[in-house]
Amino acid sequence: MKVVMTTKVDLASMNIRQKLTENFGFKETDQEFDDSVVYQNREIILLTTNREMIYYDNLDLEITRQLGITPEIIIFASRHSSQQRLPALTTHVTGNWGKAMYGGKDESLALSQPVAMKLALLKLNELNDLGWTVCYEATHHGPSELNVPSLFIEIGSSEHEWKNDKAGEIVAETILYVINNYDRDHNFRTVIGIGGGHYAPKQTKTALNSELAFSHIVAKYAHPISKEMLLKAINRTSGVVNGVYVDWKGSKGEMKQMARAIAEEFDLEFIKD
Repeated sequence: MKVVMTTKVDLASMNIRQKLTENFGFKETDQEFDDSVVYQNREIILLTTNREMIYYDNLDLEITRQLGITPEIIIFASRHSSQQRLPALTTHVTGNWGKAMYGGKDESLALSQPVAMKLALLKLNELNDLGWTVCYEATHHGPSELNVPSLFIEIGSSEHEWKNDKAGEIVAETILYVINNYDRDHNFRTVIGIGGGHYAPKQTKTALNSELAFSHIVAKYAHPISKEMLLKAINRTSGVVNGVYVDWKGSKGEMKQMARAIAEEFDLEFIKD
């Protein structure tokens, strides 16, 4: 089963959940998860919790415990918050390059699904008639302790946007599109992203205009990371990693050198942008 995860403590999440149940064929079942009714549409289940999702480590195991199923993928429908209050539609995988400040464990990365994230980015961009920013975000926050592929798709960045009906519809439609298409054959090449700002402008532009699909992205503010963490990003990626992409001006010198060395050592394409 494929899982869409929502939470009652998140206005954007409830907005997206409402659009899914009203417009996309999800029906109530006789099951409950975390004391909330489970909705289902064929091979997709829609779950709701009372918890903040960024702190829900081992959610995949809890789904198995409560419902007796093993998720194939988990898509978190969520709000995005920022001090700049930038109206945005974003996608990213979770994890912590260093100390865990907002959920997850220190130096721990969730299992990314780069094809799903690229499809989310492309669909958000296609449907976006709001004039909002559409982008990847760098890998950040929890949960990090998940052993099935997962990604967040978010509405940002203030209450005004979280409650926007059109944004809820866009994300709901995007989630269904991703779930129905991520496991088909695509001519994408997966890369680890290094450098740039949190909203990954170069990685976003590249993914929208090429065959590259990004897995974990480590923004400049998280530099440097250890070789072990960069290898972990490769290992915590679904499918084959084809290369390492470096935002050259947006990376510190030691990270540039490490990225090049890793690419050479493991026969990966080295992309300098």
